[in-house]
Amino acid sequence: MLVLGSLNVDLVTRVERHPHPGETVAGEGLQRLAGGKGANQAVAAAAAGVSVAMVGCVGDDAGGAAYRRRLEALGVDVAGVRVCPGVPTGTAIVTVADGGENSIVVIPGANDHVADLEVAAVDALGPGDVLLLQLEVDRLAVCAAVRRAAGRGARVVLNTAPYAALPPDIVALADPVVANEHEMAALAEAGAEPRSLLVTFGANGASWDGVTAPAHWVDPSDVVDTTGAGDAFCGALAAALARGADRAEGLDAALAAGAAAVRHPGAQRDPELT
Repeated sequence: MLVLGSLNVDLVTRVERHPHPGETVAGEGLQRLAGGKGANQAVAAAAAGVSVAMVGCVGDDAGGAAYRRRLEALGVDVAGVRVCPGVPTGTAIVTVADGGENSIVVIPGANDHVADLEVAAVDALGPGDVLLLQLEVDRLAVCAAVRRAAGRGARVVLNTAPYAALPPDIVALADPVVANEHEMAALAEAGAEPRSLLVTFGANGASWDGVTAPAHWVDPSDVVDTTGAGDAFCGALAAALARGADRAEGLDAALAAGAAAVRHPGAQRDPELT
């Protein structure tokens, strides 16, 4: 399967609570971790046991080099991860409050350079292959990749996060569109009509065109960090579909991965970038 999307270096600190507007709070520690929705999902898919290629952009800096090494070590093919000279690798500023809830500011950096060269990687796909995308890179590139993949008979899994309006044909080509409750409401408000819609409800599970499944139970005391739980869900889902799983099997695998993700810090397991 192929993942086209973002790669970010996450700078993470913990706070007792998130600040109100105009307020300053003290952070505890600062970690440099692997993040970005695209790479998070690629790592989750690889952990689920399928062959994964990542397509995206990093800068010609220490963070980008460290990230490529990390993905290779995890078994992700990085031949399609382009190094952009003179551009910083994407960065996310993450604050994690007691209880695990997070607040994130993303600086796109090299992710804004995903373009035709990356989209061309989709031409290698065909029937039986899966393309997984999110919306942290250029929307024109996402749309072009969706159309080209679908035209070659590949299955497209499109995660509408962070939410942005998309042309009707893009929404209709995905199988499924994966959205949380807020993104589902935005899709409805925009008049989008997915032919296949999977909605996640956090601790209340998920529903895929009427096929529902409860969340895997996680004791609140075991919740360390919710960062990346949705990405783990999407990566595991796409991996299951790539193996030929049906909807019920795919949902269960995705929910299990999401539940496991909240039990460790960072968007990926052992995500320290060195």
